Amino acid sequence: MNIDLSEEAAEYGRQAVRAFEAAGGDDLVRTAEREPGRRAALVGPVLDELGALDLDPRGDAAELEAAAALCRSAGYFAIPFPVAERLARPAGAGGLLVVDGARPAAAVAGLDPHWTAVTLDGRRCDAVARAPDDPPRTSAFVARLDLRPADGPAGDGDGDGARDLALGLVLPCWTLLGMLDRAIDLTREHVLLREQFGQALARFQSVRFQLTEAEVERSGAVSLAKYALWSVQSRRAEAVEDALALRLAAVEAADVVFRVAHQLHGAIGFCDEAFLSWLSRYSQPLRRLPLGPSGTRDRLTRRLGRRGLTGPFGTGRSDGARERAAG
Repeated sequence: MNIDLSEEAAEYGRQAVRAFEAAGGDDLVRTAEREPGRRAALVGPVLDELGALDLDPRGDAAELEAAAALCRSAGYFAIPFPVAERLARPAGAGGLLVVDGARPAAAVAGLDPHWTAVTLDGRRCDAVARAPDDPPRTSAFVARLDLRPADGPAGDGDGDGARDLALGLVLPCWTLLGMLDRAIDLTREHVLLREQFGQALARFQSVRFQLTEAEVERSGAVSLAKYALWSVQSRRAEAVEDALALRLAAVEAADVVFRVAHQLHGAIGFCDEAFLSWLSRYSQPLRRLPLGPSGTRDRLTRRLGRRGLTGPFGTGRSDGARERAAG
């Protein structure tokens, strides 16, 4: 089992970073917030240049890795566009949203209102975005969705629906990873430059401990993201459980990374002159939708029952296997 991304996928991700930076970088999300009507126009040409929407992450393992690398690059700049959701689309659909059936919502305000959605129990639906109640400044482009049964084949939780759910959960986690990468980079730069009591903040042992804690959480989430991507790629029966476990690890890592980043930046980390403020604000939909940490943990626990997770997520042995070994 090799869970590392191919060099081709990694290079594609680096090219995407350069393309997003050339198109405006950090200013893309700032401009989109001021002028939400230009949201698609700001990002669409870059995706076209990269051939992003020609990728087939469902049908080709190499292109799935490239899609993950692209999502991570988009997250690095908090790109104001649902890149992962576009890439996860089923055939004939414009994008795929994973939603909580009780309160469906997604960060798609101001875009094409018609989407394909999959609920957390694997049912595929058609989704229509409502007009947002709040401006992007406070909503981060989140809009409520109206769901109706899909016109095409519906997932059943074990076939197409499970494939939708696993892919639709994993790719947005790669976007969140990109945000964590950037938060760590910004914080490292800040503590190296900012001085207190005549020396750089980075020289204080407490600061080093906090940065180490954040980096351990981030790097652990990266390893789990690679494993979950491999699980989807290999069409494992446990792919949905692996995707849920990744989501739980990623949102918990985000809580730690952003807490440390804000603490070390101080008050400036909440001001828009610091890009950390934008990253933190636009990470919220990824961290809260379709479920937050406690809801994700509950969903994973109920789905697993008495079975254990495999691979790096768990012991690799179910409760039943442990009982047989003990006997």
